[in-house]
Amino acid sequence: MATLKDVAELAGVGMSTASRAISGKGPVSADAARRVQAAIEALNFRPSSIGRAMATQSLGMIGLFVPTFFGAYYGTILKQTDTELRTVHRHVVVATGCGESSPRKQAMEAVEFLIGRDCDGVIVISHDLHDEDLIRLHKMHPKMVFLNRTFGQLPEASFCADHVRGGELAARTLLEHGHRDIAVISGPFTASDNQARIDGFFAELARHGIERADVTLVESDFSPEGGYAAAQTLIESKQPFTAVFCANDTMAVSALARFQQAGIAVPGDVSVIGYDDDYSAAYAAPALTSVHIPTADLTQNAVRWLVNECYGTAWEIFREFPVTVTMRASVGAPPRRSRSPRRTQPETSIRTRRDKA
Repeated sequence: MATLKDVAELAGVGMSTASRAISGKGPVSADAARRVQAAIEALNFRPSSIGRAMATQSLGMIGLFVPTFFGAYYGTILKQTDTELRTVHRHVVVATGCGESSPRKQAMEAVEFLIGRDCDGVIVISHDLHDEDLIRLHKMHPKMVFLNRTFGQLPEASFCADHVRGGELAARTLLEHGHRDIAVISGPFTASDNQARIDGFFAELARHGIERADVTLVESDFSPEGGYAAAQTLIESKQPFTAVFCANDTMAVSALARFQQAGIAVPGDVSVIGYDDDYSAAYAAPALTSVHIPTADLTQNAVRWLVNECYGTAWEIFREFPVTVTMRASVGAPPRRSRSPRRTQPETSIRTRRDKA
């Protein structure tokens, strides 16, 4: 494998001149630059990443932690992160949680892994980490940004949509279509963004005279399997509902499938609204109405903020991310009669979890 010394000898220049010609930093005559380039091509020379790092004090890599690689939501984040970094000739290194340890421990280990690999900066997406964990990690590596997480102690490094507003809009959409018998398929109660959207949803219902205790609430885990199982739980509950709010689109699409299999027409018998408005929503059957979270814009600005911190760029950073509703075919007026007779009982809170293999 050719070395910098080989390039310098073939070009007839000193190693420092060859280094400056390759890096583009420092004075080099046009003639010397042409000879160095010719030598690079003749020797098929590729600069060492270690050598570049020693020269620039940077590996040109940004670390990204995501809880899982699965799903359209995380796919959007991965794609947008890679797009932004390639714009400035940098690359992304991705880590996720795995193993039998708790999600919190998995997240800590994965972020510490990225820090240990000398990533120039780190992007963290996790609701399993506690505030004290974020403080500890930030002390280990100050060039860190938190995506989809409000962190009051480091507001400049936090990029998050208004999930309370998102929950309110979901409820308002169903109410405006005439629904009063409503069910909810929630994500994990421990996830702060899930809790925010659920709180916003119930607050809007309360403003219209619907108490939380009158709503069947099923806790799930944001997964396709969880959404499918939660829909089955609603069907078996015998509680009347003409509309379902699902806390993400992944669960909503699975709920649509389960309702279709059970002979429940959407939106003829039951309306369904999702959350995130990821790219799968438009291709569901029927097309899924969903609360639109501008995930790509959030990711773009979080990554650009970190790039500014790491490499001295001057991207303009935006922090306002409007939440809206994308209306599609899955929401309509309620049927004249609810699916089953109403009966009074306290709030139903049923946990459904995906079994680990």
